[in-house]
Amino acid sequence: MIREFAEGVRLLLRGFGTWRRRPGLMALGLVPGVIAAIVLLAGLVPLALSLPVVADALTPFADGWATEWRTALRLAVGVVVFAAALALASAVFSALALAIGDPFYQRIWRAVEVDLGDPPPADGGGFWTAVGEGIRLVLLGILIAVLVLLLGIVPLVGGFLGPISGVVLSGRMLARELTGRAFDARDLSPADRAALFRGSRARVLGFGVATQLCFLIPGGAVAVMPAAVAGATTLARTMLQRTPLATVPG
Repeated sequence: MIREFAEGVRLLLRGFGTWRRRPGLMALGLVPGVIAAIVLLAGLVPLALSLPVVADALTPFADGWATEWRTALRLAVGVVVFAAALALASAVFSALALAIGDPFYQRIWRAVEVDLGDPPPADGGGFWTAVGEGIRLVLLGILIAVLVLLLGIVPLVGGFLGPISGVVLSGRMLARELTGRAFDARDLSPADRAALFRGSRARVLGFGVATQLCFLIPGGAVAVMPAAVAGATTLARTMLQRTPLATVPG
């Protein structure tokens, strides 16, 4: 499992190698990420600045506590609230970037498929497919954010459990979303996709967690998105090799 997780991380790094082969194409992939990041920063920055007020409002029962305990609780609450916001922001960023940048990311996906050999004849979805997937991604992001908040209120371990769960769940969601184009192009059924993800759980998780952690670095989401699209294309190909489906070309 550890080896497979590490292989997922390596596939993201391999995605960065596409810059060496297709620098102009990958540079175009930065544009939608910049636009999506500007939109999200307009919401995240005010939230970050108001976290002390939010934490105070959520914990009025702690007003009479000793200063050190009150401070520790409200710090933990602030961390959990921001972790939930980041989980949702990750989903919204991906949805916006994929919808805005569909033509760019489609070209990156196709270039990687061609480099790998035997590309599928069809393109993976289109603009409206990206919009539909984006809406689904945002809804999943909301569910993850709520779950992170609920885990965050667990006594003693919530401040740790909430953020970690947010990274893992968001990473898994990103990996599934970014491999979607390769599977759409091969016209895979939901059952086929489920079989592929069952056969490569640790690898998918490694790729997704590495991508999500990069997204948490300031400016990381913009810089990583083109490489994540390229790496996810290779990830999808390795999943097909590990769990062959007789009806799938490529």
